[in-house]
Amino acid sequence: MKKKETSLYFLKNFIPEGTFDLVAPYFRDNTVHLTLTQERKSVLGDYRNPTKEDPHHRITVNITLNQYSFLITLLHELAHMLTYNHFKNSIPPHGKEWKTQFRHVLIPFIGKKIFPADVEKALIAYIKNPAASTCTDQALYKALYRYDEPKPSHYLVDDLEVGHWFETEDGHIYEIVEHLRTRSRCKQLATGKIYLFHSIVEVKHIRRDRRKTA
Repeated sequence: MKKKETSLYFLKNFIPEGTFDLVAPYFRDNTVHLTLTQERKSVLGDYRNPTKEDPHHRITVNITLNQYSFLITLLHELAHMLTYNHFKNSIPPHGKEWKTQFRHVLIPFIGKKIFPADVEKALIAYIKNPAASTCTDQALYKALYRYDEPKPSHYLVDDLEVGHWFETEDGHIYEIVEHLRTRSRCKQLATGKIYLFHSIVEVKHIRRDRRKTA
């Protein structure tokens, strides 16, 4: 995994216009090493607190995120830093203390036309009880996904209609059978077995004449 520590001003290239001056004070008031890294499927960003061996706050953020996802992820990790400054390691990582800090960090960015209307609406609902990852909030994830770099024929499972086919990374082909609240029932064409897919999983939409058999 290739990582690159970045300067503070380089950060302007990855966050929405007009937000740098709101973010910069956190870096000027704390010794923070920010590292940009390539896509990690299981995590969008992370925070490491100072230790005796390394007396700096360390934050990493995936460089592949769109500007709105990048900013939210960065603020998420800065909230961890502020929580650590107040409580050290005496509390759960995503407990009420972190939730409070995250709200305080995020609120100054709301209502200033920084985020598109659909993202801001989902974000306002999300910060009432923020989770450990934006990926766990379906409405916010879907809103942010619309601003990712387009991939030909790729969609979220929830965006495909019943009866449509899609292919997963392992090459299996499925048909949408039914959309539930947060998941979708899908039939694997080669076996006829039914599987549940999370509605916000990205898949490749394919034509119905590309059927594969076992």
